[in-house]
Amino acid sequence: MMSFVSLLLVGILFHGIQAEQLTKCELFQRLKDLDGYGGVTLPEWVCTVFHTSGCDTQTTVNNNGSTEYGLFQINNKIWCRDNQTPHSRDICGISCDKFLDDDLTDDIMCVKKILDNVGINYWLAHKALCSEKLDQWRCEKW
Repeated sequence: MMSFVSLLLVGILFHGIQAEQLTKCELFQRLKDLDGYGGVTLPEWVCTVFHTSGCDTQTTVNNNGSTEYGLFQINNKIWCRDNQTPHSRDICGISCDKFLDDDLTDDIMCVKKILDNVGINYWLAHKALCSEKLDQWRCEKW
């Protein structure tokens, strides 16, 4: 019985730090603070996140000597800091590993800084795949 309780506890605690693979409707709800910010709609964000990270909060991609983190693939040379790039500009003032958890609050704060500084074209998938014909990226619940 004691080992079952221990395993149950580990499972509950581990779930709190696991990454999430978000659905389209979950993204709609979790990204609502971005709706309209910088002129970008929620369907555009859902599409962009899908094509950028596969809607997985723990996605990391090595890209030409830098690393991009999380749902929004935020770059460690400019926007956040990690051990790999000690001289990052760290414009968002945050550790890159914060973009790998399921709390999107800090991700959204940094995304707004990116939009304010360089705009939606930071995400290459947006212009190519997510700037028109967005009906499939809507959520019926919202």
